[in-house]
Amino acid sequence: MSAFLLRRFDFRFILAVVTLLGSPVFAAERAVVLPPPAIDEPIEANAETAVFAGGCFWGIQGVFQHVKGVKSAVSGYAGGTSNTAIYQTVSTGTTGHAESVKVIFDPSEVSYGTLLQIFFSVAHNPTELNHQGPDTGTQYRSALFVASPQQRRIAENYIAQLGRAAIFPDPIVTEVDNLEGFYPAERYHQDYLALNPTNPYIVINDLPKIENLRSVFPRNFRSRPVLVLKAKG
Repeated sequence: MSAFLLRRFDFRFILAVVTLLGSPVFAAERAVVLPPPAIDEPIEANAETAVFAGGCFWGIQGVFQHVKGVKSAVSGYAGGTSNTAIYQTVSTGTTGHAESVKVIFDPSEVSYGTLLQIFFSVAHNPTELNHQGPDTGTQYRSALFVASPQQRRIAENYIAQLGRAAIFPDPIVTEVDNLEGFYPAERYHQDYLALNPTNPYIVINDLPKIENLRSVFPRNFRSRPVLVLKAKG
């Protein structure tokens, strides 16, 4: 692990410890109960791909790994080019990439609209511009990288629907961009929440998202996450 990465992990650890000792440096976002999209996709038999960005990919991946109908959720980078899709480079905030999660799902079990509802409700705060919790920079922006005109239509209509309902106290800043490429993150980022449940950053920022998913979307929740890395043995 590079010195750059160690510094970032140390920073997160220090912030987490300070919070545990009683200083409210940051805390997990509360779930927001949202209506389902008024416009959604028809039930289809073929697997579909969607890419979501909303802060550190550890938590976003962890949430979608617990959603029924999700076949795969991979942490990675979207919005930039292949030659800059490297953690240390993306972390400079100058590559155009956002930490993202590519979700492959079965539309007959969970629709794109439902995934959007979960994304906006429990996975992140869509009103925070270029940051989530303790993480700041354009690489932590809220964004939807749409893989089809249908996804764009559903996403843009849902953002407009939530805006009209004024459910959030501040405007939604989520970007909707075409998916031009997705580049999987390094192995040590995959399944990070599942493999490191006692990490203070995970405990404070991400495990509450899993509990929110369980309580707000019980019909969509599964207790065993679908993992990227194969178990040894």
